[in-house]
Amino acid sequence: MSLRCWAFLLCCLAVIAATAPARADPQWLTLPPTPTLPKPERSGYAPVNGIRLWYAVFGRGEPVILLHGGLANANYWGNQVPALAKRYRVIVMDSRGHGRSTRNAEPYGYDLMADDVLGLMDFLKIRKAAIVGWSDGAILGLDIALRHPERLTKLFAFAANSDPSGVADISKSPVFNAFVARAEKEYAALSPTPTEYQAFLAQIEKMWATQPNWTEAQLQKITVPVWIVDADHDEAIKRENTEFMAKAIPGAGLLIQPEVSHFSFLQDPQQFTNDVLHFLEHVKAP
Repeated sequence: MSLRCWAFLLCCLAVIAATAPARADPQWLTLPPTPTLPKPERSGYAPVNGIRLWYAVFGRGEPVILLHGGLANANYWGNQVPALAKRYRVIVMDSRGHGRSTRNAEPYGYDLMADDVLGLMDFLKIRKAAIVGWSDGAILGLDIALRHPERLTKLFAFAANSDPSGVADISKSPVFNAFVARAEKEYAALSPTPTEYQAFLAQIEKMWATQPNWTEAQLQKITVPVWIVDADHDEAIKRENTEFMAKAIPGAGLLIQPEVSHFSFLQDPQQFTNDVLHFLEHVKAP
């Protein structure tokens, strides 16, 4: 091949490279937009433990409560609610001090926030329910499974930790930092105390640094059906802690969702929703 042909070929390759679309980040390195909830059949505020707890109800059937993670709000379940509400009575809520819910002077703690869930169940006259929890929401589900198993039919616990040592260093995670920044904007838009995000963040981080503190012996006392679920690229939860919990809880299932992170339900909502539906339909309640 002549020198002129080589030069022409190299020019063609350079043009192709320059015009080719940029390679997209893998989905576990993305933070898709926060979805919106569909129109609920019922919503409002429940007077619970000295606060006003915002909730919404969708669909009919056996009750399923979706509990969001720390700093977030119930809107994060917007991709899951439509599919679940076709078969179940789906309840979402904003945890105390999160989203549209108020708080009082009591320090944040998982026992207190789990009691808020039970208070909402009492308000809605729900004796027992399945819980699907993400992160702090999954911890609340485990808290209820330990202290009030009679109120649970089953628990899908995504991205929980049993103690603070199970949390990874998220300070350098671009995805988690983007979530924290987004949470500040959502807090300002939804909260009855819109200017207090930094104080709110500091108090939640204090809770994360000190709670929960469950031993293997305590986890072994859980009797409700549980799936311990996490993502293969979770930037916030250490895999060994996930496996520890699944091994400690009698009969627990272990599911690691592929190609996603701590925000699996946003990054691959179909995969996440299908896993939840499979759990709800095929794992038998006692």
